[in-house]
Amino acid sequence: MEDTKPSGVVARHGVLRLPPGFRFHPTDEELVVQYLRTKVFSCPLPASIIPDINLSNFDPWDLPGGCEEQRYFFNLREAKYTKGSRSNRAARSGYWKATGKDKQITSSRCSQVVGMKKVLVFYQGKPPTGAKTDWIMHEYRLTDLDTTACFFPHRKNSSQSCVAVPSGDWVLCRVFKKKRATKMEAETDDGDTNHGVGFIDFMGQRDGDGSHSATSVSEASCVTYGSSSGEETSSGTSLP
Repeated sequence: MEDTKPSGVVARHGVLRLPPGFRFHPTDEELVVQYLRTKVFSCPLPASIIPDINLSNFDPWDLPGGCEEQRYFFNLREAKYTKGSRSNRAARSGYWKATGKDKQITSSRCSQVVGMKKVLVFYQGKPPTGAKTDWIMHEYRLTDLDTTACFFPHRKNSSQSCVAVPSGDWVLCRVFKKKRATKMEAETDDGDTNHGVGFIDFMGQRDGDGSHSATSVSEASCVTYGSSSGEETSSGTSLP
């Protein structure tokens, strides 16, 4: 099978890197239909930019690629037990734990559910007493492998055929580190915190004693200064 690689893509330490200025930001549907399903049925990938990896051999911070960016991998799922369907979530120094409900991925072409997305959090240590970290993984898997007609990616003038039988229990993983809010952001987002910042509303009414009243920022309307011709401002007031 011939792999296609876009011009300018550079391979480094087994991971393909795009040229500076280019970013790989696929949608959930594109990841499932264009990449995961193509991988499962051994078809030519749109671009050889997602490497195969065994996630159980790595901690998230040791995965190939930069820690400051989202990383994508194909992972062949392994069963936790010989008899059973539970996946092995163990890693080198911890484990991945699922959180929340799985999300359905729907094809925009035929409104059919083509895959599922599971959100997992990495815990360092042994279950069930591991320490929660900021590392997140989105795991994409296919649903019904028999329903391929309406959304399977075909290529025009392609002499390469796909296999009819899935090549394995492949999943596609997006791994990233969640950014923590700074102290200032946390205080801003806190609904109970009110710093009481104010300013003098020179266009407002004077109080009975002749002084201007202070108006809080949250109560004042936004004023946009126009040109010298006296165009109307966003608050509906014409300025000289």
